Amino acid sequence: MPKLLNHKIQGNGAPLILLHGLFGSLDNLGLLARGLEQEYQVISVDLRNHGRSFHCDNHSYDSMADDVIALLDHLAIEHCIVIGHSMGGKVAMKLADLCRARVTQLVVMDMAPVAYQTHRHDNVFSGLQAVLEYQPTARKQAMDILAQHIEIDGVRQFLSKSMVNHQGVIQWRFNVPALLNQYQSIVGWQEGGPFLAPTLFIKGANSDYIAPEHQAAIQRQFPQAKAHIIANTGHWLHAEKPAETLRAINKFLDKNR
Repeated sequence: MPKLLNHKIQGNGAPLILLHGLFGSLDNLGLLARGLEQEYQVISVDLRNHGRSFHCDNHSYDSMADDVIALLDHLAIEHCIVIGHSMGGKVAMKLADLCRARVTQLVVMDMAPVAYQTHRHDNVFSGLQAVLEYQPTARKQAMDILAQHIEIDGVRQFLSKSMVNHQGVIQWRFNVPALLNQYQSIVGWQEGGPFLAPTLFIKGANSDYIAPEHQAAIQRQFPQAKAHIIANTGHWLHAEKPAETLRAINKFLDKNR
């Protein structure tokens, strides 16, 4: 029996799965969930090694997609809309590839179906490991340690949402060793497709996660793909511009009902 992902269900209607990014949890997409629950049954998920879901050594996209499939089976969901951000976008794309008849519409937020060569998270891993090493007893102490490695306050605040006090020591909800060991899998990608159902890629205008050179890979794997750019925002478009992101998603979903 596969382990079930921690999840939260809101609203009624057609099932819609929300998948968060690296170092996140289901709470990260809470603004989207609240905006979508009026018309959909929104199932927000903690992916493996994140949030309150189980920890394990393997963090491949095939295994993460299989986790979501097991959850769909458990909830008796035959068809669903899938929305994913960043790493969750890759899980969503892999899910669409593995069970195409089950995914009716796909929305990928600021992620391309490619293997990235840039290591963007070295400083983050340094900060996370420093917190584990020093075993701070207070949240402020942990934040001060993070600040020695991570310059951007917004990144530190985002990570702090996954801090937990365990027996008097500040620790992480996500599985730092597994994510570090599996980082090449996380930035990597094994091409699939073609996925022929309606697909939307939403890009933050100031982000380079979706670049012109990725267009061919997107078209090969998602021939029906449409693109939408959210102006004046970066990779965290759903947090920086929630109203604009939600509007783009709803317009796409309404058009393809």
